[in-house]
Amino acid sequence: MTAGTVYNWGLAVTELYPDYRTVDESIPDPAHSFLEQALETLAAPAGAVMLAASAIDAMLKAKGFKSGSLYARIDEAAGQHLITPEMAAWAHEVRLDANDQRHADEDAPLPKEADARKCVNFALALAEFLFVLPARVARGRKGSGAR
Repeated sequence: MTAGTVYNWGLAVTELYPDYRTVDESIPDPAHSFLEQALETLAAPAGAVMLAASAIDAMLKAKGFKSGSLYARIDEAAGQHLITPEMAAWAHEVRLDANDQRHADEDAPLPKEADARKCVNFALALAEFLFVLPARVARGRKGSGAR
């Protein structure tokens, strides 16, 4: 493993190679698999962006939002208060970034690794919000004897 910093030598490590993040087991498939693949393909940003969007789509479907397009599912999830309006806006950004790649939009620039990280980070945060945190709460409550 290699560590690095964008600051001065001797300060906090800001980067690790290879990336140490893992995908929590409480995230259902296929979202779990899409997230793993997105993390593994950050060096191929167009692919990572499309996988992040696929993970978002799969997570919303796992929560029961199955009809219509991803656009409609994002809006429906926000409308039913599963996600915040800000989360919906970011999900739409990832959706549009992925659409640019899937449709080979000639006017859209190819994403850089930083763009892919932003998309993957949102997908991971959404997974944390929708699946990981609720699973932790359920385990914690079960362990505490809560009724």
